[in-house]
Amino acid sequence: MADDWDAGGFGLYIHWPFCEAKCPYCDFNSHVAREIDEARWRRAYLSEIERVAKVTGGRHLRSVFFGGGTPSLMAPDTVDAILAAVRRHWQVGDDLEITLEANPRSVEAGRFREFGAAGVNRVSMGLQALNDTDLKRLGRLHSVAEAKTAFDTARGVFERVSFDLIYARQDQSLSDWEAELRQALSMAVDHLSLYQLTIERGTAFWERARSGRLSGLPGEDLSADLYERTTEICDAAGLPAYEVSNHARPGAESRHNLVYWRYGDYVGIGPGAHGRVTLNGVRSATEAWRNPGAWLENAERKSGDRVNNALQPQDQAYEYLMMGLRITEGLDLERLRHLDPAQAPDEAITGLEEIGLVWRDNARIGVTQSGRLVLNSVIEALAV
Repeated sequence: MADDWDAGGFGLYIHWPFCEAKCPYCDFNSHVAREIDEARWRRAYLSEIERVAKVTGGRHLRSVFFGGGTPSLMAPDTVDAILAAVRRHWQVGDDLEITLEANPRSVEAGRFREFGAAGVNRVSMGLQALNDTDLKRLGRLHSVAEAKTAFDTARGVFERVSFDLIYARQDQSLSDWEAELRQALSMAVDHLSLYQLTIERGTAFWERARSGRLSGLPGEDLSADLYERTTEICDAAGLPAYEVSNHARPGAESRHNLVYWRYGDYVGIGPGAHGRVTLNGVRSATEAWRNPGAWLENAERKSGDRVNNALQPQDQAYEYLMMGLRITEGLDLERLRHLDPAQAPDEAITGLEEIGLVWRDNARIGVTQSGRLVLNSVIEALAV
């Protein structure tokens, strides 16, 4: 389907790879650097935008997302230059969502006002915990007091402010998390991202866990209870889950992340950034050079992308199935089967319906609350 991506929209992701420190749970492509030649980086980003705009120019751009790393460490002039280039190269409306991730340690009112003047209209803050002991365990450099001050500063500048918390932490009881979540909801504007702590290969936590130095992590039963109570409490507070780990008041969902979950096209620029881009009816998976130095040198020469592989319709169908089942609205069966008629056979859907793991409404299917607890198994049962 040549225009399949249009059902999900078109977005732009900008990856800034630098942080003050590397958190022990983080498996993102983030790096600590003593010196950064920001003028050189700015030129590389602008060069990459011009390169991809030559083949995607004319599209309506739904969202821009500055992720990392810690993009709030970028100079506001860099953000301003990138967004000016975005407006030159793509069609944008007054409702263009422009999100910037921020670390509480890098928040400062003057800098935020400059980001706002450049066009940023949504901030996503990495608070991660509302408990100083656990912040230290997570390797965070800020305190709860600093996080709340930073959040208030952001609210004074931006109408849309989201923040992240990590739960299922070491020695965290169900009642501990309930109290912390209610505190978070008392602060929340319209969006919360709530992630269960996962121990990812290659992180410091992974090495600690392997050597028996990461005690107090919840078992499967407590993890399930934590997830179910999270959903119940957020629903009651008017921020229902619209995706497995994301909660929002209706209409305040992250438009950029919906591009991913609705399986639209998106350009990824910056070290390690991934993309999905359809050109002349062929959809390709792109991946940029992961090492910051390698990306910078290649972006300056020709292209920051290390990988550009055409995706077969069957691959696209599987990706749409994986992404679409994460969101509460589910996915379009007709669209899925246009890509691959064999996917999600009726007998598999019926079997999952009978045990309460999926729902079906005419041409749409989605995962129930019970199904989210075993999402990978549901995907495996529907994928062919």
